[in-house]
This record gives sequence, structure tokens and C-alpha cells, in this order.
Amino acid sequence: MMVSAPEIKTVGELRKSGYQVLTVREEIRKNLIGKIRAKEILFPGIVGFNDTVIPQLENAILAGQDVILLGERGQAKSRLIRSLVNLLDDYIPKVSMCEINDDPFKPICQACLEKSSEQGDNLAIEWLSRNDRYSEKLATPDISIADLIGEIDPIKVAEGRYLSDELAIHYGLVPRTNRGIFCINELPDLAERIQVGLFNLMEERDIQIKGYRIRMPLDVYVVSTANPEDYTNRGRIVTPLKDRYGSQIHTHYPKTIAEEIAIMDQERSHFPDEDTLVIPDFIKEILAEITAQARNSSEINQRSGVSVRVSISNYETLLSNSVRRAIRQDDNVACPRVSDLPYIMASFGGKIELETFEEGREGRVMEDLIKRAVLRVFGSYLDVNDLEDIVLSFDLGNSAETGSEKHAAEYPEMVKSLDGLSAAVQKLTGDQRPEVVASAVEFVLEGLHLNRRLNCERSATGFLYRR
Repeated sequence: MMVSAPEIKTVGELRKSGYQVLTVREEIRKNLIGKIRAKEILFPGIVGFNDTVIPQLENAILAGQDVILLGERGQAKSRLIRSLVNLLDDYIPKVSMCEINDDPFKPICQACLEKSSEQGDNLAIEWLSRNDRYSEKLATPDISIADLIGEIDPIKVAEGRYLSDELAIHYGLVPRTNRGIFCINELPDLAERIQVGLFNLMEERDIQIKGYRIRMPLDVYVVSTANPEDYTNRGRIVTPLKDRYGSQIHTHYPKTIAEEIAIMDQERSHFPDEDTLVIPDFIKEILAEITAQARNSSEINQRSGVSVRVSISNYETLLSNSVRRAIRQDDNVACPRVSDLPYIMASFGGKIELETFEEGREGRVMEDLIKRAVLRVFGSYLDVNDLEDIVLSFDLGNSAETGSEKHAAEYPEMVKSLDGLSAAVQKLTGDQRPEVVASAVEFVLEGLHLNRRLNCERSATGFLYRR
């Protein structure tokens, strides 16, 4: 629900209304308590952190502590921090035209102090929305103190102001986020000398510019993100700065396949024409399991992590290939198959780092991960000992050919020709549409092959299963 800004226009009107200005820490703490009491969802879209990260973050907010989130890439650190905006008030008052969002009752910048002294209760105010109270800076080695804190503006000096005059300052991003939330993403990438420049902000809550003693007690809630130091190798967080953060919270990847799937479904690209898309549960589980296997693989550099973005991108690629096939073959629905899995190499390969480089090894590692994932998911759905009738059908000389480009209409005939296959398909899905049957058939056959019950010859056009 959209909330409009109050109509109050001057400090005098604001004072008569009884409005009380809170510090940003008091404000988000108050709103957090209100949301907890109302049993509202505090961080919508964040999956898998309810019992781990979120309670720690709530504790930090209730304690009024600055926070740093540590974790590998793709662990929703940035999203979690950006959602803190929802804990701010809809609108707060500030001195009109003030660059640093001054409190109308207690201005801190020289320009607002002068205006307040001259105009008193007639001092004009304006209302600042919660979205305008959040600033984020991606740390890079070339960031300067001027970018974050500010510097003397030579143009203002040329206009006749003294170097020591506060009105000669061009404010950086931090002062412009006064009375709001300031986030530094990838903090270790910030040059160490610049990190030192943040000491005063973090502890004394003031800033100094160009060596002039300009005390400016800012009200900023500071949050940061970082990859583990042993991964980045590009820099580190200097110990005194790390010490100034009240809480250091470790994020993590989804702990269960169900959580991984929930994130995949939530974050993948959605399009208006998806009403014909059918996605079997076992396909989702295979994709989630591929990522889980990658996170446990000794051949993949675990210090760099295996992001949730791997699952999302693989999911999107697999679905897009099924859509492409449906368009080409004029199918009624698009349904991904096991034979589509080789296409995820394009989305998978760029998101993992191998422990050792060897020509062609990346492809072999990914193929191995896919096979292990299919085998594991197959075992959770079907018992290979219950599929002996299918194996016997192949013993009689039958064979089965599958492939990503094979027409779905051919698969129901395959089900009829192989004893026991119909029962196995029915265990996987009650959907009798050829496109869905095709997906189930391929899953059964590949599972039997990976369990060493069927041989499989792979060609450019598909897969030939026989005994």
C-alpha cells in the first residue's frame, strides 16, 4: 500500500504535531519489533535463512549494531541488506534542500544551522522516502576518500569561500546518506588506506575532510558484505575496521534440495507465455542436486563457492531448450527431458572454478556431476529391483532411442513396446500428455543405464539404450 508524504511544510508545524525524531538505529529497531509482534515476514524472498542468518541479523538490529555479512558469492547477501529498507519509516522530515538530510530540530551542517538561526519555526522542511535513505557502494580499489566522505570543492573556493569553510565542502556518498542505511559491497576490495578513513565513521560517528576539524556527527547505519578473505586474495578487511562492526554474520548456501528448488522457482526468468510449460518435480530435483554435488566435489574450488546462480541459470537454460523444441515440433506443451541436460554446459561452465586446469577437463567434470545427480534422484523415486521387467524386455532384443530432438509422439509407442515401462512412468507422473511421458521415459532409461542395467550409446542425435 502506497503511503503519501505528510502535508507538514515547516519546522513550527512539525513541532506542533508532536513528531519525534528517532535515530536510524532506534527507527529500524522500533519497526523490527512491530513487525515481529505482528508476525510479518521480515525479509520477503529470502529462502533458507529463517533458523540461521535472520535470527542473528534481528539480534544485531535489536542491539543497534553495525553488521557485516560474510559468505561466498550467490548467498543473497546484497538482497538481505537491501531488504533492510523495509524497516525504515515510510517518510521522515528533513531540512528542505539539505544535501545531507539534516534533522529539522537538530541540524548539523553549516548551511542548515544558518538557515535555522535566521528562519526559526518558518524553516522549510520536506519529506524523505525510505527508498531515498539507502545508498550502496561496490568497493573497488580506485575508490577515494573523496568519493565516500567528501572533499573541498575548488569551484566553491574560487567563488570566494575559505578552505576551512564548511560551506566549501562537496559531500561524498556517506554524508549524503545521513539518517539512512549505507552499504559497502565487497568490503575487502576497498583499499586499506580508505578503510582506515572509515574508522571515525564507525566509532565516533563523525567525519573529517582534508585535515580540517569539521565535526559532523552523522547518523548512519553501516552494513557491509564480503567474501571470505581466503577467497578474494585481492585485499582484506583491516582488523581495526572489522573490530568496529558489532556483528559478523556468516551466510550459507541452501541446506536442502527443497530450499534450492524454491530459490530456482522464485528467481528464474518468467515470461507471459509460460502457460504451456510443464516441469516435472524430478527435473527440478536433478538440477538442484547437480549444484549440491558441485558444492561437495573435490575437483571444484570450494573457496570460490558454487553460487545459487548456477541452479537458476541451469534451470533457465533447460526450460528454454524445451521451449525451443516445442516451437520447432509444434508440441502442445514444453517439458524438459534428461536428454536436454547437456545444454546446461553453457550456463554451468562459466560459474565454477576447477582446482586444476586441464584442457577438456571442465566438460568431463560437469558430465560426471550430471550423472551423479540423475543417479541420486532416480534412487529417491524408483527402486531398480522393481524395474526388472523393463530390463527383461531389452534382453529379448528390444532397444530404445531417445534424444532432445526426438518427437514426443514417439514415446507413448515406446512405453507400449517395453514391459514394465508404463508402470514406472505412472509412478513418476499421472500426466499422460506425450511431452510429459517423454520426460519420464528418458529419466527411467537413463537411471537404469547409470545403475548398470542398460548399455547406452551416445551419438550426435541422441541416446540408444540396449542390453
